Amino acid sequence: MRRALVTGGAGLIGSTLADLLRSEGWKVRILDNLEPQTHRHGRPQWVPNDDNFIEGDLRDRAVMTAALQDIDVVFHQAAYGGYMPEIAKYVHVNSFGTAQMLEIIREEKLPIKKIVVASSQAVYSEGAANCPEHGLVFPPVRPVEQLQRGDWQVHCPRCGSLTKSAPTPEDAPIGGETVYGLTKVDQEKLVLLWGKQMGIPTVALRYSCTYGPRQSIFNPYTGVIAIFCTRLLNDLPPVLYEDGEQTRDFSFVEDIARANLLAAETDALDGLPVNVGSGRGVPIREIAAQISDSLGIQIAPETNGEFRPGEMRHLTSGTERIRAAGYTPQVDLATGIGRYLDWIRGQGDVRDYFSAAADILRSKGIVHRVKAKG
Repeated sequence: MRRALVTGGAGLIGSTLADLLRSEGWKVRILDNLEPQTHRHGRPQWVPNDDNFIEGDLRDRAVMTAALQDIDVVFHQAAYGGYMPEIAKYVHVNSFGTAQMLEIIREEKLPIKKIVVASSQAVYSEGAANCPEHGLVFPPVRPVEQLQRGDWQVHCPRCGSLTKSAPTPEDAPIGGETVYGLTKVDQEKLVLLWGKQMGIPTVALRYSCTYGPRQSIFNPYTGVIAIFCTRLLNDLPPVLYEDGEQTRDFSFVEDIARANLLAAETDALDGLPVNVGSGRGVPIREIAAQISDSLGIQIAPETNGEFRPGEMRHLTSGTERIRAAGYTPQVDLATGIGRYLDWIRGQGDVRDYFSAAADILRSKGIVHRVKAKG
């Protein structure tokens, strides 16, 4: 029997992955600190309350050492994410936590056979684009000065022409333009470099926007589908940054879990960063409309000239690498949103936490507003 450790195993992706692994005959251990921002009421009912669940912080060396004992494959899903204002906590949880985990495996000479780490599309500065003059280009992050003028478009880095979004391949430049994105670069580079040094297979999966049942309804800093749902269910308009026409690639959580299982079972992806997505970019405004229609709550989205510096305009995942290894998404967006809405309707009292969070983000300088002309 194969033995897996799923860090962050109480969360959206981790818990869904744990269920899939068990159904495939794996023995699964979960480590999760039950971050109150996500798990407001403690251990969720979908996490088993037995010896296979460890409530603890991955930054605690003793806890992490115990969790890694007698494990074949580590699925490192735990991370501090979203657009939250903390800087030190991002670095400590994501970068330090990952580095310490690798150090423990090496120093304790643990017989880990593979590590699959959750990376993110946030490692890219901007999605790839096509310029009418120069073809495929990789634009840098849009300058704050440009966004303050209300110019949301992506311009060619060579000639300044307007571009059109194109699928972003794994060899596109990475750097991360948010603190979260920067720590995701840290995580995947640490894991892939360490794997080469140690001769242990490692894979970094760059997830697109992941959604589905179990996505926290309490965390107002991450998960646009969840945020739009909680706003509409409280008779409040979805809030769109920029003009709402920015696009994202969305993946249903069960597809992300299947990608993790594939990465564990094939050697075709070893040592590589791998995009995981649908290959289709969808405007955020369209997401708001789909949710509004599905809920039968017709409240127009709100745009007020606000934007988040460092946020990319368009991102569609180029998925040739993982598709060549046998991956095909199975849940389309409409079906996935429907399944999420079915789940959220059963969650009882759903409150809006976004309004208060938005005020915090403005006060911390994470959300900006277009400058008035004149």
